[in-house]
Amino acid sequence: MRYINLLPLAAALSTAIVVPDDATAQELGLEVGKSENAPKALWDSLRSVSEAAFDFVDKKAHRFVDHVDSLFDADDAYDVFGIPRPGHGHGPSNLTIYQAIQSANFTKKFAALVNDFPDIVDLLNSTETNVTVFIPFDKAFEKIPEHGHKPPKEFLEKILEYHVLPGLYPAGRVLASHTLPTALKDPALAGRPQRLRVGLGLFGLKINFFSKIIAADFFAKNGVAHGVDHLLLPPPPAPRLISLFPSKFSTLELAVVKSGLLPHHDHEHHDKDGKDDDDHHKPHPHHFHTTGLTIFAPTNDAFAKLGPAANAFLFNTEKGLGFLRALLKYHIVVNQTLYSDAYYGLEGHSEDIFPHSVPGDEDGDSDKGPGHNGHFHIDLPTLLDGKNLSIDIARFYSLINIRINGYGKVAIEDGIALDGVVQAVSSVIFPPRKGKSEASWTAEDGEIPVEELIDILAPYVEEEGEDKKTGSEDQAWGEL
Repeated sequence: MRYINLLPLAAALSTAIVVPDDATAQELGLEVGKSENAPKALWDSLRSVSEAAFDFVDKKAHRFVDHVDSLFDADDAYDVFGIPRPGHGHGPSNLTIYQAIQSANFTKKFAALVNDFPDIVDLLNSTETNVTVFIPFDKAFEKIPEHGHKPPKEFLEKILEYHVLPGLYPAGRVLASHTLPTALKDPALAGRPQRLRVGLGLFGLKINFFSKIIAADFFAKNGVAHGVDHLLLPPPPAPRLISLFPSKFSTLELAVVKSGLLPHHDHEHHDKDGKDDDDHHKPHPHHFHTTGLTIFAPTNDAFAKLGPAANAFLFNTEKGLGFLRALLKYHIVVNQTLYSDAYYGLEGHSEDIFPHSVPGDEDGDSDKGPGHNGHFHIDLPTLLDGKNLSIDIARFYSLINIRINGYGKVAIEDGIALDGVVQAVSSVIFPPRKGKSEASWTAEDGEIPVEELIDILAPYVEEEGEDKKTGSEDQAWGEL
């Protein structure tokens, strides 16, 4: 792959990524590299630059997306897959995706897995519609620990569906995307597609933070295939996802438990004999209480910005726990899932906020071009008495910037979850002051005095009345 010369520009145009702590990374099988400071979002810098500077950045972005093919050598895909090229040029192979993975040198294990599922075989062999497949090479299967038993067939089918995208997604279109819809559909999302997260960093183009694309753009008769170095596993529920990153969200987890939104429990599943339940893939019944979810999850640093006095009040006093509960509920939206580039609304509604396309990508709807850069606004009702979060999403080529209530920022986008998405925020978000026009506290104001915190949240705490004691709908987190 020839992309070394483009790495500085690619890094400048990439979205923010998080490198978890070493223990968590090893548990998840992540590649651990040196931690790099995430580049500042280009959109922020554009707010204050002159038109001349904007024009310069615009030209650089055009040059970047016009040369996305340089990030991957298309010929390499045929070499790596071990399939002869179709004559001169870069035309598609005469093989279907299914036929290609059966004959390729490095996809034998994935091919054997596919053969156990006739519906998947038909999907990858049909020429009635295009599909895109992320194919884990045989070495990816060597990274799976030996458990002495085969996972349930239902779960294996979900894994396969999670590697397949309906439609054509060449490398340029993948690179220009933030999330991608898969063939896996789940009741927890009202039957809408589970999605994959795309992130470009200094270590390459990765799917769901850890699986790197190592071969791109093998064009077949009915679609395109990309090789990846890890299996793509369907995501866990949002609370479980958050628990996997204690270095980022341990304070949030503590807040959820102490405030009563979730009774303290471990994440192990046990059978009737008290032993570990091997079939841990079975969904917990609470997954189906919602049809989508968006959690704006404050990081540990976000809570630290409140200051020691405010945190002591919220976490260590009986009165403060009610305020902490109200504050957390303002960060949770149920039955609506807002990704950075897609929206799953009520009653099964779904839409792409920004179409997946790059200039010159003939297979990726290039007629839409960069004109779909722009702005998307939506008001999302939270669990705090339906009080809304005002969300603005701005796109500039592959860059996306998410603002909350005009000031809050999403620091880490699109933590894909079984039942929705986790958007990590760098500051705790406060609801508007009741009956007042001025804005609530923001992180730019410095540490928040306890008196001001009480002034902002007291009306919402009072409205909750005895709900916390009765535990009616307030086991919100536990129902997710």
